[in-house]
Amino acid sequence: MSDEPDTGERISEAEHAVMTALWDRAPLTASEVAEAVGSRAWSLATVKTLLSRLVAKQAVTTEPDGKRFLYSPALAREAYLGGESRRMVDRLFGGSAAGLFAHLAESEALTSSDLDQIEALLKALRK
Repeated sequence: MSDEPDTGERISEAEHAVMTALWDRAPLTASEVAEAVGSRAWSLATVKTLLSRLVAKQAVTTEPDGKRFLYSPALAREAYLGGESRRMVDRLFGGSAAGLFAHLAESEALTSSDLDQIEALLKALRK
């Protein structure tokens, strides 16, 4: 799996739902993807359109399987999350991850458990 789509195109929220289904259980047929995102009440045609867009962005690969195709992510979830996180921090907090944490702390969005996990991560990073 690659780190980023080769085209550099962003993945929409709808495409992200399809990617999540593929990250969780790939390879999948278009029908299986539609079932996995069923809570969104998308038609099979909509799911196929989203899959086609993701293939064009080189975020998803296809493999023939008889008369159907199997879809798999070409983009690792961790790489996607890392890129999206970095873009968010850059766009909203001027590149400062500390600014993000300060905002979350000031808005009381961090629970005690969140703080414990952050502290453990910071300790591990400093070793």
